[in-house]
Amino acid sequence: MNTAAHRRKPKKILIVDDTPDNVQFLALRLRSANFEVHVAFSGEDGIQKARQEPPDLIILDVMMPGLNGFQVCRKLKQDPTFEQTPIVFLTAKDQPSDRFWGFEVGATEYLTKPIDPRMLVQKVQQLLQVT
Repeated sequence: MNTAAHRRKPKKILIVDDTPDNVQFLALRLRSANFEVHVAFSGEDGIQKARQEPPDLIILDVMMPGLNGFQVCRKLKQDPTFEQTPIVFLTAKDQPSDRFWGFEVGATEYLTKPIDPRMLVQKVQQLLQVT
């Protein structure tokens, strides 16, 4: 019996951040932890990509031109397809009011930059219940 054929398909993560260096750094770390990573560089693109190929988890920046992360999260959480999809804010905005609004619009987790990449991978694994 071929065990490779029975391996679990990697979980899909969508990273939505307008800073290419942040996206590249996160994507590299998550791919090395065996996640399938998709990226978007704007809120509008993030919504479109999520709808085209629904991810298992979304990592979302707050400060982006056009739709900001709070608006993206609210729009996605209003769609039944994404009601149960974990959304993790990863942002430099660290005021209590920012955290409040992050959870108010439907975030599962609110993390601030800079972040230890091992902690991020661990948090993603925990939310997706994979090791």
